[in-house]
Amino acid sequence: MYEKYLEEISEVSLFQGIERLDIEAMLNCLKPIVGHYKRSDYIVNGGDKYESIGIVLKGSATVSKENAAGNRSVMALLKQGDIFGEIVAFSSVMTWPATVQAQEACEVLFLPRGKIIGDCERMCSWHRIFIQNFLRIISERAILLNKKVEYLTIKSIRAKICTYLLDQSKKIGSKKIVLPLNRNELADFLNVSRPSMSREMGKLRDEGIIDFHLTQVEILDFQALKNSMSE
Repeated sequence: MYEKYLEEISEVSLFQGIERLDIEAMLNCLKPIVGHYKRSDYIVNGGDKYESIGIVLKGSATVSKENAAGNRSVMALLKQGDIFGEIVAFSSVMTWPATVQAQEACEVLFLPRGKIIGDCERMCSWHRIFIQNFLRIISERAILLNKKVEYLTIKSIRAKICTYLLDQSKKIGSKKIVLPLNRNELADFLNVSRPSMSREMGKLRDEGIIDFHLTQVEILDFQALKNSMSE
């Protein structure tokens, strides 16, 4: 029943180093569930009972949290092949820590929590590689969360934007960037208001530091952008 998803699944980092035939055997062993969602559907809600880890097979989704005041903060944008829920897989927490919402039509594979943490009766040959991949992904996600904390600790909106743009530029190795988030999502991610963020980006453009159109941004003056990180 999983045959039509094998191509997408085999490209997911969680299955790196596992042969395609073994992936088929793995899916038959893990017995995951595939969910189908329309744009804006909630895939999971923060606080729901935690039972599985999700993998986006098609489409995209956002991961967000709300604070006590009801303000929403976007934690991540999930695209095809991305995983969510892995942080709590080995913890005693039994609820989803964040809300995942479809940004467009999505298909999501849910892997049962119990099978992932080693409760596999067959002790399949692929299980060790699977767990190693899983731990690597958790470590990488922890690094990303540290970066998120860094953005939150930066006081000025200008410095937040400049730091984010420089990080994105460094990540792809180019001064021309296609932002992975739209304006609303980026404002939520940086924990600032969209009007304030738009004003600061407008100022950076007026000063000849950047140019942008929709989600496309070009850095025109790297040094000035770096200097603005401390403003």
